[in-house]
Parts: sequence; C-alpha cells; structure tokens
Amino acid sequence: MKIGILQCGHAPKALQTKHGDYADLYKALLSKYEFQFATYEVVSGKFPRNACCADGWLISGSKHATYEQHDWITSLEGFVRAIAKTNRPLIGVCFGHQIIAQALGGIVTQSPHGWTIGATTYQTNSGPLVLNAWHQDQVITKPPNAQVGASNHRCKNAILTYGDTIWTIQAHPEFGVDFIRGLIDARKKDGIPSTLLTKAKAKLNESTDSAKVADYMTNFFARGVQSDAR
Repeated sequence: MKIGILQCGHAPKALQTKHGDYADLYKALLSKYEFQFATYEVVSGKFPRNACCADGWLISGSKHATYEQHDWITSLEGFVRAIAKTNRPLIGVCFGHQIIAQALGGIVTQSPHGWTIGATTYQTNSGPLVLNAWHQDQVITKPPNAQVGASNHRCKNAILTYGDTIWTIQAHPEFGVDFIRGLIDARKKDGIPSTLLTKAKAKLNESTDSAKVADYMTNFFARGVQSDAR
C-alpha cells in the first residue's frame, strides 16, 4: 500500500538534523502499518504524474498560506480535486487541511484569535481531544459537503470529513513534545507574541492524543485502500 506525501514546506533546518523533515514525521507517525511512502515536494513544483500514482494521499503542513499567489498552490488545488474524483483516501494536516477545504469550496483566512500554539483541546462527539497545534490561519467557512468532527472556541472547523474518503485536521498529530520545543526556539523571530510561546512552553509536558489520531489515520488509509482494491 503506497501513500503519497505531498510536502508543502520544510521543517526548520535546526530541527531537520534531529527529527527529519515533515515527510519523516508522518512516516514515523504511521509506522505501525507497513505502508510504502513516496514524497513529492510540491512546494518546489514537483508533482506526481497523476492522482493514481499512490493508493492514498497525505498533504503536509507549511509555513505558506493557502491564499498566497504561488503556481504550486494553484496546481495543488487542482490535484486535490483530481484525488477526490478517484475516491482514494486523502488526509490533510494544518496547511493540508486548509488547502483541501479551499480547493473544495471553503474559505481560509487568518484567525481573528491570532496564533494557536502548543497543546490544544478540541471537542469531539466522543470527548475531548488534545493535540499540538501551530497555526494562525484556519478554515472559517467549510465546504458545503464537509462535516465538522472537532472544534473549540478558537477554531470551529478543527476536523473536517468529506464522505468516507477525505479526512482533515487543523492540529499537528505528528508534532511531538521535542519537536514543539525546538519549533518554539526556531520560530521566535516569526512575529509570534512571546506570551504565547511562554504559554506553549508551560504546556510541553501535557499529554496529547497523537497516538490515538495516528491509529485513526492508519485505519482510515487502510480501509480506503482495501475498499478501492475491491
């Protein structure tokens, strides 16, 4: 089972030596299942030949905004729509969550609440979900066919599902405590208020539900691939 990772950005160089790039974080997150992975650096304009080049797709986070005027972002929106037509499973994380919504008729903009950083609690039908977050943009208007799976007072569309084949999340299940700690240090000059960074540091030891989400993502891919094979 081949999962194509559409990489939309890179981890800070200071973190890549220890943790790897974003694609490596997803491979580690989904390591319980013996997926094969292929990484496509779409941020550099390197796209797969077509949407059938993998059995399932994952779109990564990025420092870029979905509404920036870049050719690769326009191409990625078209590729999202092409994947959707194949009914192959598609997962989007942070920027990936946003670009999928934008491609399918939603609206993404900067949040009026500003940055959300570190361990964050979301409400789901099955109870609270705690995950590390790192964003200031969010989906403010979901596409008509999307259903909300998680939200909180700062982010009403934190998880979106589109039928049985597309699942997206605003938070970062792939960001562990060490990565968040390094990101706080690496991104001090990004204009993020120091008070938010201090609060995020104070929550570094808070337990998250990344493992639970990783299991869900793994099963989502496996179910979709098996269904497609039938």
